[in-house]
Amino acid sequence: MARSANSFPAQRSGRTAAPTVVVAMGGHAFLKPGERGSYEEHLENSRQVCRQLMTFVERDYNLVITHGNGPQVGDLLTQVELARDRVPALPLEVLVAQTEGSLGYFLQLGLLNELRARDLRRYVVTVVTQVVVERDDPAFARPTKPVGPFLGEGEARQLAERLGWQVGEDAGRGWRRLVPSPRPLKVIQRGMVDEAARAGHIVIAGGGGGIPVAKSESNDYVGVEAVIDKDLTASVLATDVHADLLVILTAVDSVALNFGRPDEVRLGAVTLSECARYIEQGHFAAGSMGPKVEAVYQFLQRGGRRGLITSPERLAEALDGTAGTHFVGRL
Repeated sequence: MARSANSFPAQRSGRTAAPTVVVAMGGHAFLKPGERGSYEEHLENSRQVCRQLMTFVERDYNLVITHGNGPQVGDLLTQVELARDRVPALPLEVLVAQTEGSLGYFLQLGLLNELRARDLRRYVVTVVTQVVVERDDPAFARPTKPVGPFLGEGEARQLAERLGWQVGEDAGRGWRRLVPSPRPLKVIQRGMVDEAARAGHIVIAGGGGGIPVAKSESNDYVGVEAVIDKDLTASVLATDVHADLLVILTAVDSVALNFGRPDEVRLGAVTLSECARYIEQGHFAAGSMGPKVEAVYQFLQRGGRRGLITSPERLAEALDGTAGTHFVGRL
């Protein structure tokens, strides 16, 4: 049942009676195939995904949202390169911060309008979120995360020589800049996110995986040029805010073994031990479903109770238990 227009959840001992859900969705949720990423397209697509996210509000969840930023940060990188001779170039972690703000704004508009349409009073806040990583994470020695636009090999190599980039071919689609993708350790603003969510506000945090920061030799926080996987950040954040449920929204309705093969098997319910076995057997590709399943698995390992992977279109059915892949932790 939805809350009345004039009420927030009742609090008890620093926690609300309502369960908390952390929801992760990709940056492509703001874009449809064939779209260029205009303001109008972002606005409309945000409204559509926010309409689906209202399912959590209507079912009385405390809601925390994380999102990807792949297409958007790629566009910003292109703008930086085109304007490099006229405007000082900003480092990658600052571009991540910019997409946290811009995509958070689109989501805030969509969510507030959906709340008003339902005569519900919840505030929506976007938190510019810093995520701690290790400076000696192995990812910094071997950048593997493609970002930015697709390039021809010659242009990519010229940019690598001129700007000190690492470049590589991305799945036969062209050449791209490669950046480190270190593992997230903790979200600095986790307490603020937790408090706001349990007060009944909808919180958007960890956009684009969060701004990667590390401790310097003088023990100061410093930004690092990297991109953190948003699903892994969502997993850490779900643990940090003691979430009852971690939901990862993606393009497919459920997780599958032997995906795309004649012997494909869709998974309905998966235990912690089964999940570990499937990961070890290599069922989930590193560039697609792998980080999503790993994120849920790590959440469950750290004491989380439930995880769910499904598509936005099947979300309501998945919460009813009739769609999606459900992951169950230790009982």
